[in-house]
Amino acid sequence: QVQLVESGGGSVRAGGSLRLSCAASGYTYTKYCMAWFRQLPGQEREGVAGIMSDTYTKYSESVKGRFTISKDVANDTLLLQMNSLKPEDTAMYYCAASYGCSTSDLLRRNAYPYWGQGIQVTVSS
Repeated sequence: QVQLVESGGGSVRAGGSLRLSCAASGYTYTKYCMAWFRQLPGQEREGVAGIMSDTYTKYSESVKGRFTISKDVANDTLLLQMNSLKPEDTAMYYCAASYGCSTSDLLRRNAYPYWGQGIQVTVSS
């Protein structure tokens, strides 16, 4: 059974940095897609960064140049380095995994059957 557990969230001032981690168990890193999504209350969950097993990455326009997604295959961990944080980055962040997707699906919520429980990120001005 695939389990994803996020960590590393918290509160930071605008301009600061945070690094999110997603520890995966029961998930085999052969051919995969993994991504970070975020969601505000009452809003749709949006994809912010995704990575495929061939190391292809994709970012939403709102975080491009500030966020970096990477994987630590040895430790079965997905990472999201978030720099130059803005108040509008405040949200619940979720890790997601799939055993295969196309590049066009990488940031689509419906492409992912496995989800973490979410972790809060709060950026104050």
